[in-house]
Amino acid sequence: MTTRSRPHARHRAAAATAVSALIIAGGHLLGATSAHADDRAGAPVGAAPSGSPRPGGTPTGTTPPGTEASSAAPVAIDSNSPGLKIPQGGTLAPAKVLDIAEVVEDLGGEQRRQETNQNVMMALQSEVLFPENSAVFNAQAAARILAIANEINQQKATRVRVFGFTDDQGSYEHGLELSKQRAEAVHTELAKTVTNASVVFDIRGYSEDYPIADNGTEEGRKKNRRVEITFPRGSDK
Repeated sequence: MTTRSRPHARHRAAAATAVSALIIAGGHLLGATSAHADDRAGAPVGAAPSGSPRPGGTPTGTTPPGTEASSAAPVAIDSNSPGLKIPQGGTLAPAKVLDIAEVVEDLGGEQRRQETNQNVMMALQSEVLFPENSAVFNAQAAARILAIANEINQQKATRVRVFGFTDDQGSYEHGLELSKQRAEAVHTELAKTVTNASVVFDIRGYSEDYPIADNGTEEGRKKNRRVEITFPRGSDK
């Protein structure tokens, strides 16, 4: 009897380990697809490369402070569940609900749309709005901004955030000024079409802070040079 029972015990242990691995992997997958709305800069999509900022800058690869939490209650987790394996002496972090972000990017990458349960964020690469190192609109900028203004009207948004970002080329201070000028230019154009007279605009420039791609390549720098327009989703969505 003893010889027969040992294989069954090993099978049960292996099954418990497999269940634990699936639970842990599921947690990583949920974290990988989640995104936060934020009071300062739009939450980046994907991980940015780690590194140290220039003087006065924000560390790359970090999410801006002021993250908004979802109003939904977190799912209760039993820390004593036999299928949940944590190291001896370890404890579970407090449960929290993360918004799932849906991201759509056009083929050229010039425009990206990110939606959560709470917000819509439109990111426009600087090249489709401005000449190099300039905050003066090019010929195609007005049509793109008009489309976004029309959606802001449709969603009946009362607060709109317009944030400018640059890559890490040139000085941090120059990037700070250029990104703010570009955000202000987009705000001015949006205000021509947004019909809600009480809408509050939050306009900021962040220079090279909060990159969404690797500044070590031109393709990545192009993605980081952008203006983000964020506004709440309407209650009918």
